[in-house]
Amino acid sequence: MAEQSTQPLEAPTPVSKLRRSRRGSGSITLSDVAKVAGVSAITASRALNTPDRVSTDALKRVRDAISRTGYVPNMLAGGLASSRSRLVAALVPTIAGPVFLETVQALTEALAESGYQLMLGQSGYGGAREDALLDAIIGRRPDGIVLTGIMHSAEGRRRLLAAGIPVVETWDLTPTPIDMLVGFSHEKVGAAVAEYLVSAGYRKLSIVTADDHRAGLRRKGFEEAAAKLGVELVGACTVPAPTTLGSGRTGLSDLLARFPDVDAVFCSSDILALGVLTEAQARNLAVPSRFAVFGFGDLGFAADTFPALTTVRIDGNAIGHHAARFIVERAEGRTVAERVIDLGFSIVKRDRA
Repeated sequence: MAEQSTQPLEAPTPVSKLRRSRRGSGSITLSDVAKVAGVSAITASRALNTPDRVSTDALKRVRDAISRTGYVPNMLAGGLASSRSRLVAALVPTIAGPVFLETVQALTEALAESGYQLMLGQSGYGGAREDALLDAIIGRRPDGIVLTGIMHSAEGRRRLLAAGIPVVETWDLTPTPIDMLVGFSHEKVGAAVAEYLVSAGYRKLSIVTADDHRAGLRRKGFEEAAAKLGVELVGACTVPAPTTLGSGRTGLSDLLARFPDVDAVFCSSDILALGVLTEAQARNLAVPSRFAVFGFGDLGFAADTFPALTTVRIDGNAIGHHAARFIVERAEGRTVAERVIDLGFSIVKRDRA
């Protein structure tokens, strides 16, 4: 084993003091980590690159400081660290489902027009893979990161804040984004669907929904709005995300077995709604005369189902273009005046009772 460093340990700098001194100045550096750990910069570097040359105490202090500051080592060569990568990373829950494709396509095209390329990662719906992906992405110092949703672990959020990389959260809404945001309120979507169905005369409402967070918010808005209108949710069926046509068929089967008198089914995705329509046809149940089916997403097939699907339209194209504009403006040193954009949504009315 190589001889361990005997660099003297210093008094550590509190993280709160470091954050105050670095406010608006960019990302956390290895020198900052060294200050928080109370070691020299060379000791901090050795702790990362040749830990066998550092004392146990110093190594622990550096690792603790990295955890507290959210520092991610820069994987680019030192001479390239100050250059723009012209690369933007985007994380979506799944590439198997079509709901995010419009956003990804628009993001890709808008970035390319400004000379940037998109790197796409699949984070899953549970969030378990997001932190590992973020570590890999931040370490490569892209010019921007686009995330789906606002639900991130405390560690992931801390690392994103520490990195100093422009971040855009999408497909959700919060007054306290990490950096910038373009999206809409899922609770308002659910409420609007309930109001639409009740106003159309439906009184035995039900829902077939995925088990992810955003679908849960739509369910919450749906239930609360229906209750305010004097209508309770008759039944609900939850299926795993990402949803499939098959899970829609299974969902309706389960729903009708337990709640046979439903007269309207709100589905958390158009794919689920297509499965519900398919299962209804297999059972010779007429839609919308037997029960109405309502989707979410207004995917390409929604207008061509039989009957044509009434659904919620999200402008994924606009989400992608706004996110790209945010990233490019920040990467090129321009100020983003409006950092949160609520795009809203619209109900697309098609065949119904």
